[in-house]
Amino acid sequence: MIADLPAVLALPADLERILDRTRAGQSLDAADGYRLMRATPTELPSLMTAAAALRAAAKGRTVTYSRKVFIPLTNLCRDKCGYCTFVKAPRHPDAKTLDPDDVMSIAEAGRAQGCKEALFSLGEKPEERFALARQHLRRVGHPTMTSYLAAMCEQVFEATGLLPHANCGVLTRDELLQLREVNGSMGLMLESVSTRLLQRGGAHFGCIGKVPDSRLETMATAGELGIAFTTGMLIGIGETLEERVDTLLAIRELHAQHGNVQEVIIQNFRAKPDIRMHNWPEPGVLDMTRTIAVARLLLGPAMNLQAPP
Repeated sequence: MIADLPAVLALPADLERILDRTRAGQSLDAADGYRLMRATPTELPSLMTAAAALRAAAKGRTVTYSRKVFIPLTNLCRDKCGYCTFVKAPRHPDAKTLDPDDVMSIAEAGRAQGCKEALFSLGEKPEERFALARQHLRRVGHPTMTSYLAAMCEQVFEATGLLPHANCGVLTRDELLQLREVNGSMGLMLESVSTRLLQRGGAHFGCIGKVPDSRLETMATAGELGIAFTTGMLIGIGETLEERVDTLLAIRELHAQHGNVQEVIIQNFRAKPDIRMHNWPEPGVLDMTRTIAVARLLLGPAMNLQAPP
């Protein structure tokens, strides 16, 4: 646990130089990030101290959050990630798409509890793969899940005042334009820039929507259209430590070019009995702590970081 970390000791010269650059407000490169991510247990307290100082200087010690209600519009998805517990196969008895009345009932309950945001989460373009999804869409009178999502975002906002935030996967420019009119912000986890995870046996095998370039392109297009985006990385799914750094730097470059990344989530994989990766090892507390610290040092003091409690 964090309480078991060794006391801060004298650092190797190369690591001290890297941390000095962060204190001076200088940007770090990939080699710096690789070195930080490979810090030893005795070096980790210094990384944490430096990251905390950056955060405190820009953000203070106040933890902010958005009180939101979760609206799972559909749990059908064209992808089949090895770690996902949300998505259900069409044959599963819990496979469903919410009707408009269901959506509004959830939204109204959220408003009654003081929520300010409606987080729409749904599988990615399930109608491209499953007849059941197309059947669900015919039932609610929409040609695509994106079209249905846009209609529900608009209805929820007009009826409840909750700000919609849609997290629905890879999108085209036209789809982004459609959703921009009815969303306060949107989200798409980059997860990892590692293309190895798309290979057979990998966490993203069989997932057309998890191609890193496609996800980055969606967020870049959103930036061109002025859409604020939440993104992030998922650690412990088979990526290397260096690939974690590459993922963070891809997010940093995206934000430098388009300025629309409002928050970066550092999410840890959890093994569960009903997933393909049920025997996969989970990242430990120190691994999570290391990655959060490196994210702060690479992304700088201004970026909003989120990590699960």
